[in-house]
Amino acid sequence: MKRRRRTEILINGSQKLVEDMAHCIKDKYQVKVIQEPESGLVMLKVRETSQKSLFYPGEVLVTECKVQIQGSIGIGIVTGDQPEFSYNLAVIDAAFEAMMPETIRWMELLLENEEKVIQEQRAAASHSILKTKVNFETMDV
Repeated sequence: MKRRRRTEILINGSQKLVEDMAHCIKDKYQVKVIQEPESGLVMLKVRETSQKSLFYPGEVLVTECKVQIQGSIGIGIVTGDQPEFSYNLAVIDAAFEAMMPETIRWMELLLENEEKVIQEQRAAASHSILKTKVNFETMDV
């Protein structure tokens, strides 16, 4: 599983799961904090749909943290002011980068449970939005 997909599942999924996964690593291994969780601003990049051009509508507040576990560096970046969450994401990322034995079980947990829950939530939200969609072709009748 690629880092981007894994991080997306962790951010959109249960924060309790993220806490449990990070706690499992923090109990067994020494975690060295390279960069304490700190807030910053990142330019938001959006692609305009009709002309396919990029523009920057503004900045987004993010919290970033970097840790090291057994020589592997992990990064945690989340929107908003969430220092504990970014720290936990960094710990999990470092564990995956170090290919620790705990990560094998996590892969199954993320793919089988969390990703399905996220997809179901998105489908339900999409369905509720589509119920209000107007079909303009039938308005001519």
